[in-house]
Amino acid sequence: MTDWDCTTAYRELRDRVSNLVREHASGVDELAPATPEWRVRDIVAHMAGSCDDVAHARLEGVGSDTWTSAQVEPRRDWPVDRLLDDWNEHSTTIEPQIASFPPVIAGQMITDAYTHEQDIRGALRAPGGRDSLAADIAFDWGSDRLGDRMTAQHEGSLVLETNSATKAVGSGEPVTRLCADRFDITRALMGRRSRAQLESMGWDGPFEPERLLLSTELFRPAATDIVE
Repeated sequence: MTDWDCTTAYRELRDRVSNLVREHASGVDELAPATPEWRVRDIVAHMAGSCDDVAHARLEGVGSDTWTSAQVEPRRDWPVDRLLDDWNEHSTTIEPQIASFPPVIAGQMITDAYTHEQDIRGALRAPGGRDSLAADIAFDWGSDRLGDRMTAQHEGSLVLETNSATKAVGSGEPVTRLCADRFDITRALMGRRSRAQLESMGWDGPFEPERLLLSTELFRPAATDIVE
């Protein structure tokens, strides 16, 4: 899909997360089960730092551990309000520009932000945002990238049957059907489900569950079950 309103999706997401973190300020030092090396405040630092880097074209090594560490470490001990103000400052600079990004890049930005919104919500035990515009984009972007990989590797097609819609990804005859909640599929694509959780999803047909991961080079199944 290329008709995503990524500017609105990001602005709404930032508002949701900012309000959530302020309401749960006492929990910002909680470790996030989905990102056990980061506390809630570290995830916010990454989100703020990503906007800072994009706004200032610091994109060398984008997505790497080195790139994200350079965002988190300088902000590690900042007060919550300062972190959120920093995120607001830089995100309002880039939000009007998102529509001009190539769709695959804009979609990736929203998907990453949505993934971390849910990481934060998991740490704070405050579910939400699952029916948002960002959730729609994250599912579409992630499943599109899965389909691209399946097509490139001649793996046939996979039918994703969710609570909201049915979508085929890949090309050729369907070889497998997966019946699962859209939220769980989106989280699985980004490595937020364990191997046991992947295997227990509603598979009908031959498909290695770990192949559902968006990129086996970037993501591995979570070390333990992530229940959200």
